[in-house]
Amino acid sequence: MPNKKIKIFIIAGEVSGDALGARIMRQMKNTADFIGIGGAEMTECGLRSIFPMGDLSVMGAIEVLAHARTLTRRINDAVHAILESAPDIVLTIDSPGFARSVITKLRKSRNGRALIEHGLRFHHVVAPQVWAWRPGRAKKYAQIFDKLYAFFDFEVPYFTKYGLDTIAVGHPIAEKIMESANKNISTPTDKIITIVPGSRISEVKRLLPIFKSVVETINSCGYIGYKFAIPVVETTAEYVKGEIKNWAVQPELVDGRNRYDLYRQTYVAIVASGTVSAELAMLHVPAIVAYKMNAITTWLLRRFIRVRWVSLVNILLNRSVYPECLGPMATADNIINELDAIIIPSNRAHMIKDLESADNLWVRKNGAPSKIIADDIVASI
Repeated sequence: MPNKKIKIFIIAGEVSGDALGARIMRQMKNTADFIGIGGAEMTECGLRSIFPMGDLSVMGAIEVLAHARTLTRRINDAVHAILESAPDIVLTIDSPGFARSVITKLRKSRNGRALIEHGLRFHHVVAPQVWAWRPGRAKKYAQIFDKLYAFFDFEVPYFTKYGLDTIAVGHPIAEKIMESANKNISTPTDKIITIVPGSRISEVKRLLPIFKSVVETINSCGYIGYKFAIPVVETTAEYVKGEIKNWAVQPELVDGRNRYDLYRQTYVAIVASGTVSAELAMLHVPAIVAYKMNAITTWLLRRFIRVRWVSLVNILLNRSVYPECLGPMATADNIINELDAIIIPSNRAHMIKDLESADNLWVRKNGAPSKIIADDIVASI
């Protein structure tokens, strides 16, 4: 245990990273001071973000190019803040492109090298899915980071073979769900269809019109008793609010921080590919996963992807539990067809049983992910 508080520069660029960052901060409230980039949850833990987290919420090759000027400026801002604050650890959570750019620039700068010589280390949370595509990234991570916190044991060897110190910590979403006030998974009494168009503005703009068509079809084609809800997050809340004003049927908007309570009341969810599908799987909520990107990014993924599915529960169980409507298949008609199948009681029950079979894959026996990470950071100083 160090005699004085550790100084940590922490970076989270997405809602899920912000949530995990906040839990790590709470685990270290008596042992560390934090500066960096984060969102609402990290702010509640005392972080003063050097710029809005939403500036980093970009995904896809074309989307990144469109925001290149902003990202370049924010990379420089982060580098300058790290040099000025001289932390013991730079802890980056997901947002791999931004994290790599910041650390690479630090490693190349004279002042950055001086900090490294005095003990600055770079730790990263969330291993890239090298088992799915671009396995060469594992070697690049070993050249950039000093420590990697992966979620699953099977990911570790991909990085340790290149000399990167890597440990599996379990999936942090499971920790969040276990922390939540209502831990019981119950059968919903209302037929709520929860719509989650994503946490990045680019994906919301692509998916929300499709989800609007789904809602209108459900409302007009004899589906009786269904209600709709959308959990909103800070990065896209204003856009979503503005868009649904024009919907014939307006879903209830729920603060994203209360999303688990909403999910427990959800009959079926229709969601963007991403963290939300893992959250729903842990809560045993039937869901349909959709994703739509621009044509060039879609072509690149089809060319290089090495797995059959994008939903983590499907990958872990090696079978199609959540139906996926991706790329050109992400249409209202296809989503409605999948919904028609899921709402058959026997099919819904079968999907829930499949989701329950994945329970032992999400957690580790030696503690919560945030505590494992926090303890390891303290031990490394």
